[in-house]
This record gives sequence, structure tokens and C-alpha cells, in this order.
Amino acid sequence: MKKQLIFALSLSLGLFSFAQKNEIKAAEKAVKNNNFAEARSAINSAEGLLSNMDEKTKAKFYLLKSKAFFANGTANDSDINTAIESIETATSMNNSKYKAEVAELKGAMLNTFLTNANSALSSKQYMKSSNSFDRAYKLSPKDTLYLYYAASTAVTAQDYDTSLKYYEQLRDIGYEGVGYEYTATNKETNVVEKFDNQVMRDASVKSGTHIAPKETKTESKSAEIIKNIALIYVSKGDNEKAIAAMGDARKENPDDLGLLLTEANVYLKMGEKDKFKNLMEQATQMDPDNAELQYNLGVIAADSGDKEAAKTYYEKAVELNPDYGDAYTNLAVLILDQEAEIVEEMNSLGTSAADDKKYDELQGKRKDLFRSAIPYLEKSLSLNPKNIDIMKTLKNIYSSIGDTDKYKEFKALIESAESGN
Repeated sequence: MKKQLIFALSLSLGLFSFAQKNEIKAAEKAVKNNNFAEARSAINSAEGLLSNMDEKTKAKFYLLKSKAFFANGTANDSDINTAIESIETATSMNNSKYKAEVAELKGAMLNTFLTNANSALSSKQYMKSSNSFDRAYKLSPKDTLYLYYAASTAVTAQDYDTSLKYYEQLRDIGYEGVGYEYTATNKETNVVEKFDNQVMRDASVKSGTHIAPKETKTESKSAEIIKNIALIYVSKGDNEKAIAAMGDARKENPDDLGLLLTEANVYLKMGEKDKFKNLMEQATQMDPDNAELQYNLGVIAADSGDKEAAKTYYEKAVELNPDYGDAYTNLAVLILDQEAEIVEEMNSLGTSAADDKKYDELQGKRKDLFRSAIPYLEKSLSLNPKNIDIMKTLKNIYSSIGDTDKYKEFKALIESAESGN
């Protein structure tokens, strides 16, 4: 009985070995004939026998599997991912017989991904480019620049979910992207051109097509990555995460005015006007000659009811930029807002002689108010000559103060503008 049992077990192992060889040979033949569907079928059949394979056979299996699923770069995303996983497993096995062939296939795969990425980028197919750069990174994780390119191209494509995923990966691995930019001057055009690497640059110089080679150390991209994470959260409307990311970004970029303004705008969207105002005041200290900052502070002061502060900020804005039309408009608005209080008092008066006298005084005050707003409105209109709202406001003002000629002038202007002439 023992002899029979040993014989049966040996026969079983022999059948397994025979099946392995058959399936692997079938996969190898199909790959050579570029019949990748048939190759994948054979690989899938052999996969169930994997536990009984020796190390050399396993190495060959994973090499063939990566070839079958890569399909010379024509496979779908799922199969490409399988091919990448398989070639990584084959690489880790480090089998001496297949080591060179594995390295050759891996190099071919990487070259295909990078060629596809650059080709898609040239034709502005940004998500295709991003996907190919991501594949290149998966195949060669030490080349973190590929992941950075995947993130950047996804942003350009406005696929913020994908770019956020890549940027967060870059943040988590501590990517900085410090390197060198290689350039040389084209002798024929006298234009400075960039090269992908030093070898290509030096080869061009050696061939005589380029002169004056230079290399410049690039700045760290870690600050940019953190900033982009924050901005993506802003674009997605996820204000709480945006603020948290902004905090990290501001630590990395304490002097970045654009980042400070972005954080201020997030707080404004959240209704945190005090924090918005505080950040805007910090911004004006960083850039005291920025008219837009002064204008924005005027807006928030006006919204908060501080009319005098708003006036000061608007006046500072037009002092810095005499062509700031919106600031002139808002100065007029501050003046005209006072009309409501005068009208309310006029409507509260009775019919006595004293009330009639008071009414006339208030009416005069109202007209003076209108007259003081006219210069700001006309200046704004000169800078924004198609603004019908300003035209209508001026028409109504001239009607109220009894300037018939000006009233007719603006009435004609409005009719012309509305008719498209």
C-alpha cells in the first residue's frame, strides 16, 4: 500500500509539472505571435498551478504574464496595472536566467509610458498624459518626478480629484523635486533651449549644434504642492480642509501674498469677516502699493457698516490707481447711501410752516448729496463707458437736481446703449 501511495503522489506531481509546462509554453508561443488574448488565457490557466512551480519557472511565469497583459502598450488600464505588478514581482525574484530579459521589458514599458505621456501632453490630452505619467511612476517609484508630472497635468485638465490624490501622495513621501535644469544655446537660432537631462545637452554641445551649456538648480516644489492641495480644496468647496491645508501652506510660504489672499477669500466665503479683514490688513502691509487690496478692505469695511474706513480705503485705492473704476463707483455709493436717512426724515415731517421750511432744507441737502456723487460716477463711467447702470444713476440724479440738458444727454446715451448702437 505504501508503494502504491508513493507512486500515485509522484504521478500527481508529474501531471502538475506537465500542465505547468504546457500552459507556460502556450503563453510563450502566443506572446511571440502577439496573440495577447490567447496568452492571457494560458497565463490564467497556469496561475492555479503557481504554488507548485519552482523559482525559475515562477520567474518565467511572471515575465510572460507582464508581456501578455502589457500587450506592447495597447492594453486597458486594468491589464496595464496587472502587467506592472507582474514585472515588479519578476524583478524582485532576481532570477539570473531571466534578469536581463526582465530589465529589458521593464525599460521598454517605461519608455512606452513616457512616450505616450509626452505625446498626449503635446496634443493637449492632459488626462491621458497624467495617466501615462502615473503608470511610469508605478513602474519606477524612485522617479518621483513622474508622479509630480501626473499631478500637474491632471490639474491642467481640471480633474481636481485625481490631482489631489497625486499631490497628497507627493506630500506624504516628502517630495521636494530639487534638481537641475540643463540648457544650451542653439547656434542657428540663438535661442536658449532646455534639455531633459545632462547627457542630451552635452551630446548637442559636442555635435556642435549648441553652445554655452548651463545648469541651474531648481527650487523645491514642496511649497507649491501644499499650496495646490489647499487651492484644490477651495475649488471643491471643502472650506474646512482648505483652511487646514492653507495653514500648512502658509508655514511653507510665509511671504506668499497670493496664498494669503486665497486664505482670506476662503474665510470670506465662510462668513468669517473679521478673519478676512485681519488677513487683508496683513496683505496691505506686505504690499502697501496694491490698489486692489485697499479696495477689498473698503468693501469689507462698508459691509461692516464702517463707512468712514471704507471711504479711506477707496480713496487710497484711487490714489494708487487713478483708473480704478470700481473704487470711484463705490465712493459714489457711500455718498448716495446717505440719501435714505434724509428721505426718511423728509417723510416724517408734517404740514406746518416750520416743517415746510425743514423740508426745503432737507431737499437742498439731498441735491447737494447728489451733486457730490456726480464726479465719482462720471469718472467711473469714463473708465467703464458701457456701464448702463451708472448711466441710469446719473440720469436719475440729473432729473432730481433739475438739470434737464444732462438728463436728456444720459437718456439718449442709455437708449443708444440698449439698442446696441
